[in-house]
Amino acid sequence: MQESTTQIYILIILATLIFLLVPGFLLVYIRQYNVRKAKHLQEKKLMAQQFESELLKTQIEVQEQTMQTIASNLHDNIGQLLSLTNLTLASINIDDREKASKKIDNSTELVNKSIKELRELAKLLQGEKLLEKGIGHALEQEVDWLKKSEVYQINFTNHLEEHLEASPEKDLIILRLFQEIVNNIIKHAQATEIIISLAQQQENLLIVIKENGIGFNYQDVSKNSGGLGLHTIEKRVKLIDGTFQVASAIGKGTQITLIIPYP
Repeated sequence: MQESTTQIYILIILATLIFLLVPGFLLVYIRQYNVRKAKHLQEKKLMAQQFESELLKTQIEVQEQTMQTIASNLHDNIGQLLSLTNLTLASINIDDREKASKKIDNSTELVNKSIKELRELAKLLQGEKLLEKGIGHALEQEVDWLKKSEVYQINFTNHLEEHLEASPEKDLIILRLFQEIVNNIIKHAQATEIIISLAQQQENLLIVIKENGIGFNYQDVSKNSGGLGLHTIEKRVKLIDGTFQVASAIGKGTQITLIIPYP
Protein backbone atom coordinates (compact mmCIF):
# COMPACT_ATOMS: atom_id res chain seq x y z
CA MET A 1 0.00 0.00 0.00
CA GLN A 2 2.81 2.39 0.89
CA GLU A 3 4.63 1.46 -2.36
CA SER A 4 1.47 2.22 -4.33
CA THR A 5 1.13 5.60 -2.61
CA THR A 6 4.79 6.40 -3.42
CA GLN A 7 4.19 5.60 -7.09
CA ILE A 8 1.16 7.85 -7.12
CA TYR A 9 3.22 10.67 -5.61
CA ILE A 10 5.95 10.13 -8.25
CA LEU A 11 3.34 10.22 -11.03
CA ILE A 12 1.84 13.40 -9.61
CA ILE A 13 5.29 15.03 -9.42
CA LEU A 14 6.14 13.96 -12.99
CA ALA A 15 2.79 15.19 -14.28
CA THR A 16 3.31 18.50 -12.45
CA LEU A 17 6.82 18.85 -13.93
CA ILE A 18 5.53 18.06 -17.44
CA PHE A 19 2.67 20.49 -16.95
CA LEU A 20 5.16 23.21 -15.92
CA LEU A 21 7.89 22.38 -18.44
CA VAL A 22 5.78 22.00 -21.61
CA PRO A 23 4.47 25.60 -21.50
CA GLY A 24 8.03 26.70 -20.78
CA PHE A 25 9.34 24.88 -23.82
CA LEU A 26 6.46 26.28 -25.88
CA LEU A 27 7.25 29.81 -24.72
CA VAL A 28 10.95 29.36 -25.59
CA TYR A 29 10.03 27.87 -29.00
CA ILE A 30 7.56 30.69 -29.76
CA ARG A 31 10.14 33.29 -28.69
CA GLN A 32 12.82 31.74 -30.91
CA TYR A 33 10.33 31.48 -33.79
CA ASN A 34 9.44 35.17 -33.41
CA VAL A 35 13.13 36.13 -33.27
CA ARG A 36 13.82 34.10 -36.45
CA LYS A 37 10.76 35.57 -38.14
CA ALA A 38 11.78 39.12 -37.22
CA LYS A 39 15.32 38.41 -38.46
CA HIS A 40 13.96 36.99 -41.73
CA LEU A 41 11.71 40.02 -42.24
CA GLN A 42 14.64 42.34 -41.52
CA GLU A 43 16.82 40.47 -44.02
CA LYS A 44 14.01 40.63 -46.57
CA LYS A 45 13.66 44.36 -45.97
CA LEU A 46 17.43 44.88 -46.35
CA MET A 47 17.41 42.83 -49.57
CA ALA A 48 14.55 44.93 -50.94
CA GLN A 49 16.41 48.13 -50.02
CA GLN A 50 19.59 46.77 -51.62
CA PHE A 51 17.68 45.88 -54.78
CA GLU A 52 16.09 49.34 -54.97
CA SER A 53 19.47 50.98 -54.40
CA GLU A 54 21.14 48.82 -57.06
CA LEU A 55 18.26 49.47 -59.46
CA LEU A 56 18.61 53.24 -59.04
CA LYS A 57 22.38 52.98 -59.50
CA THR A 58 21.86 50.86 -62.63
CA GLN A 59 19.37 53.35 -64.02
CA ILE A 60 21.87 56.19 -63.58
CA GLU A 61 24.64 54.13 -65.21
CA VAL A 62 22.41 53.26 -68.19
CA GLN A 63 21.64 56.96 -68.61
CA GLU A 64 25.36 57.81 -68.39
CA GLN A 65 26.15 55.13 -70.98
CA THR A 66 23.44 56.58 -73.22
CA MET A 67 24.91 60.07 -72.89
CA GLN A 68 28.39 58.75 -73.72
CA THR A 69 27.05 57.01 -76.83
CA ILE A 70 25.22 60.17 -77.91
CA ALA A 71 28.29 62.37 -77.31
CA SER A 72 30.51 59.95 -79.22
CA ASN A 73 28.12 59.78 -82.18
CA LEU A 74 27.61 63.54 -82.26
CA HIS A 75 31.36 64.05 -82.38
CA ASP A 76 32.52 61.15 -84.54
CA ASN A 77 29.60 60.61 -86.88
CA ILE A 78 27.16 63.49 -87.17
CA GLY A 79 29.91 66.08 -86.64
CA GLN A 80 31.93 64.49 -89.44
CA LEU A 81 28.91 64.41 -91.78
CA LEU A 82 28.10 68.08 -91.14
CA SER A 83 31.75 69.12 -91.55
CA LEU A 84 31.86 67.28 -94.87
CA THR A 85 28.61 68.98 -95.91
CA ASN A 86 30.09 72.36 -95.04
CA LEU A 87 33.27 71.66 -97.05
CA THR A 88 31.25 70.44 -100.04
CA LEU A 89 28.99 73.50 -100.04
CA ALA A 90 31.96 75.85 -99.58
CA SER A 91 33.71 74.36 -102.62
CA ILE A 92 30.79 74.96 -105.00
CA ASN A 93 31.65 77.10 -108.02
CA ILE A 94 28.38 78.62 -109.25
CA ASP A 95 29.88 79.25 -112.69
CA ASP A 96 30.36 75.52 -113.24
CA ARG A 97 26.70 74.46 -113.12
CA GLU A 98 27.28 70.74 -113.75
CA LYS A 99 29.78 70.30 -110.91
CA ALA A 100 27.77 72.64 -108.70
CA SER A 101 24.65 70.50 -109.22
CA LYS A 102 26.55 67.30 -108.29
CA LYS A 103 27.98 68.92 -105.16
CA ILE A 104 24.53 70.18 -104.11
CA ASP A 105 23.15 66.64 -104.56
CA ASN A 106 26.03 65.24 -102.47
CA SER A 107 25.40 67.84 -99.79
CA THR A 108 21.68 66.98 -99.73
CA GLU A 109 22.55 63.30 -99.29
CA LEU A 110 24.93 64.14 -96.42
CA VAL A 111 22.27 66.27 -94.71
CA ASN A 112 19.74 63.44 -95.04
CA LYS A 113 22.25 61.04 -93.47
CA SER A 114 22.75 63.49 -90.61
CA ILE A 115 18.98 63.74 -90.05
CA LYS A 116 18.71 59.94 -90.02
CA GLU A 117 21.51 59.69 -87.42
CA LEU A 118 19.87 62.38 -85.28
CA ARG A 119 16.60 60.42 -85.35
CA GLU A 120 18.46 57.31 -84.19
CA LEU A 121 20.01 59.32 -81.35
CA ALA A 122 16.55 60.63 -80.40
CA LYS A 123 15.38 57.01 -80.10
CA LEU A 124 18.35 56.27 -77.88
CA LEU A 125 17.37 59.13 -75.57
CA GLN A 126 14.07 57.33 -75.00
CA GLY A 127 15.80 54.39 -73.30
CA GLU A 128 12.71 53.41 -71.33
CA LYS A 129 10.69 53.15 -74.55
CA LEU A 130 13.33 50.82 -75.96
CA LEU A 131 12.81 48.56 -72.96
CA GLU A 132 9.05 48.79 -73.42
CA LYS A 133 9.55 46.96 -76.72
CA GLY A 134 11.29 44.14 -74.88
CA ILE A 135 14.79 43.23 -73.77
CA GLY A 136 15.53 41.58 -77.13
CA HIS A 137 14.83 44.84 -78.97
CA ALA A 138 16.87 46.91 -76.47
CA LEU A 139 19.91 44.62 -76.78
CA GLU A 140 19.55 44.61 -80.57
CA GLN A 141 19.78 48.42 -80.52
CA GLU A 142 22.96 48.21 -78.42
CA VAL A 143 24.45 45.80 -80.99
CA ASP A 144 23.51 48.20 -83.81
CA TRP A 145 25.48 51.00 -82.10
CA LEU A 146 28.43 48.63 -81.72
CA LYS A 147 28.26 47.80 -85.44
CA LYS A 148 28.45 51.50 -86.30
CA SER A 149 32.01 51.59 -84.95
CA GLU A 150 33.04 49.23 -87.81
CA VAL A 151 35.83 47.95 -85.56
CA TYR A 152 34.45 44.45 -85.05
CA GLN A 153 33.02 41.68 -87.16
CA ILE A 154 29.75 41.03 -85.34
CA ASN A 155 27.54 37.96 -85.54
CA PHE A 156 24.25 38.58 -83.72
CA THR A 157 21.34 36.14 -83.37
CA ASN A 158 18.12 36.86 -81.49
CA HIS A 159 15.92 33.80 -80.88
CA LEU A 160 13.69 35.50 -78.30
CA GLU A 161 9.96 35.51 -78.89
CA GLU A 162 8.74 38.80 -80.30
CA HIS A 163 6.05 39.14 -77.62
CA LEU A 164 8.09 37.83 -74.70
CA GLU A 165 6.52 38.97 -71.42
CA ALA A 166 8.53 41.91 -70.11
CA SER A 167 10.08 42.27 -66.67
CA PRO A 168 10.93 46.02 -66.46
CA GLU A 169 13.23 45.99 -63.40
CA LYS A 170 15.11 42.91 -64.60
CA ASP A 171 15.31 44.32 -68.13
CA LEU A 172 17.08 47.44 -66.89
CA ILE A 173 19.67 45.39 -64.99
CA ILE A 174 20.11 42.99 -67.95
CA LEU A 175 20.66 45.95 -70.31
CA ARG A 176 23.33 47.37 -67.98
CA LEU A 177 25.01 43.96 -67.61
CA PHE A 178 25.20 43.70 -71.39
CA GLN A 179 26.66 47.21 -71.65
CA GLU A 180 29.29 46.42 -68.99
CA ILE A 181 30.37 43.21 -70.75
CA VAL A 182 30.60 44.97 -74.13
CA ASN A 183 32.58 47.85 -72.56
CA ASN A 184 35.00 45.31 -71.09
CA ILE A 185 35.50 43.81 -74.55
CA ILE A 186 36.14 47.26 -76.05
CA LYS A 187 38.61 48.25 -73.28
CA HIS A 188 40.51 45.02 -72.65
CA ALA A 189 39.89 42.20 -75.13
CA GLN A 190 41.68 43.45 -78.28
CA ALA A 191 39.14 41.39 -80.20
CA THR A 192 38.24 41.57 -83.89
CA GLU A 193 35.15 39.35 -83.80
CA ILE A 194 32.20 39.27 -81.40
CA ILE A 195 29.46 36.64 -81.42
CA ILE A 196 26.28 37.44 -79.49
CA SER A 197 23.23 35.22 -79.10
CA LEU A 198 19.95 35.64 -77.20
CA ALA A 199 17.72 32.65 -76.55
CA GLN A 200 15.09 31.18 -74.24
CA GLN A 201 16.00 28.02 -72.38
CA GLN A 202 12.92 26.68 -70.57
CA GLU A 203 12.13 29.41 -67.98
CA ASN A 204 15.46 31.21 -68.46
CA LEU A 205 16.86 33.96 -70.63
CA LEU A 206 20.21 32.88 -72.09
CA ILE A 207 22.73 35.50 -73.24
CA VAL A 208 26.04 34.32 -74.68
CA ILE A 209 28.79 36.79 -75.65
CA LYS A 210 31.94 35.38 -77.21
CA GLU A 211 35.00 37.18 -78.59
CA ASN A 212 38.35 36.19 -80.09
CA GLY A 213 40.52 38.55 -78.03
CA ILE A 214 43.62 38.00 -75.92
CA GLY A 215 41.75 36.19 -73.13
CA PHE A 216 42.78 36.07 -69.46
CA ASN A 217 43.15 33.77 -66.46
CA TYR A 218 39.75 33.97 -64.78
CA GLN A 219 40.99 32.66 -61.42
CA ASP A 220 43.70 35.34 -61.19
CA VAL A 221 41.41 38.16 -62.30
CA SER A 222 38.51 37.12 -60.03
CA LYS A 223 40.78 37.39 -56.96
CA ASN A 224 40.94 41.10 -57.63
CA SER A 225 37.56 42.47 -56.45
CA GLY A 226 37.56 45.09 -59.20
CA GLY A 227 39.18 42.95 -61.88
CA LEU A 228 37.65 43.81 -65.28
CA GLY A 229 34.43 44.76 -63.47
CA LEU A 230 33.59 41.05 -63.07
CA HIS A 231 32.72 41.45 -59.39
CA THR A 232 30.05 44.07 -60.18
CA ILE A 233 28.65 41.95 -63.01
CA GLU A 234 28.48 38.84 -60.83
CA LYS A 235 26.85 40.79 -57.98
CA ARG A 236 24.14 42.15 -60.27
CA VAL A 237 23.47 38.77 -61.85
CA LYS A 238 22.92 37.29 -58.36
CA LEU A 239 20.60 40.19 -57.56
CA ILE A 240 18.18 38.92 -60.23
CA ASP A 241 18.74 35.25 -59.25
CA GLY A 242 20.82 34.50 -62.33
CA THR A 243 24.12 32.72 -62.94
CA PHE A 244 27.27 34.11 -64.53
CA GLN A 245 29.74 31.84 -66.32
CA VAL A 246 33.12 32.81 -67.74
CA ALA A 247 35.25 30.62 -69.99
CA SER A 248 38.55 32.22 -70.98
CA ALA A 249 42.11 31.25 -71.80
CA ILE A 250 45.08 33.44 -72.64
CA GLY A 251 45.31 33.85 -76.41
CA LYS A 252 42.00 32.08 -77.00
CA GLY A 253 39.39 34.72 -76.30
CA THR A 254 36.54 34.73 -73.81
CA GLN A 255 32.97 33.50 -73.61
CA ILE A 256 30.54 34.93 -71.07
CA THR A 257 27.18 33.27 -70.44
CA LEU A 258 24.31 34.81 -68.48
CA ILE A 259 21.44 32.54 -67.43
CA ILE A 260 18.60 34.56 -65.89
CA PRO A 261 15.16 33.37 -64.73
CA TYR A 262 12.71 35.25 -66.97
CA PRO A 263 10.30 36.91 -66.62
